[in-house]
Amino acid sequence: MTKLFASALALTVASTGAWAQDTMAMEIGERSMAMSEMRGDLIRTRDITGGNIYTMNEADDEGWDPDMRYDAVGTNWNEIGEIEDIILSRDGQMIGIVGEVGGFLDIADKHVMIAVEDVSLVPVDDKTYAFVTPLSEEQLEELPEVDEGFWD
Repeated sequence: MTKLFASALALTVASTGAWAQDTMAMEIGERSMAMSEMRGDLIRTRDITGGNIYTMNEADDEGWDPDMRYDAVGTNWNEIGEIEDIILSRDGQMIGIVGEVGGFLDIADKHVMIAVEDVSLVPVDDKTYAFVTPLSEEQLEELPEVDEGFWD
């Protein structure tokens, strides 16, 4: 009787593990399919990095709305830098971007972190993106520099 009980228990445990693996595989497959269906709404970071950073040239009292969505680069915006990287927290939340600002022809430029609250993503065309910020070029150049040593 003990051998029968032990065999039944072993079979139950083994089949539960296989069922759990099958269920997990189905959930992963469903998430992948859902992402595939969103294909037109997804953006890869390589379509953002290397893009431009623009300033709106508006006074701070105009009221920056970080939730505002733009569908094109504004005609009165000035290009003030380049997107070097996107900063994520360890839990996957976007914290901000690293922008290359100042300088001329990559001489005397500086890398600074710009908080996510101070940037808004803007489509340039079907495949590339930029960020716009209410910060002026002078305000960006006053931000602390983040070189490669910063991340270590």
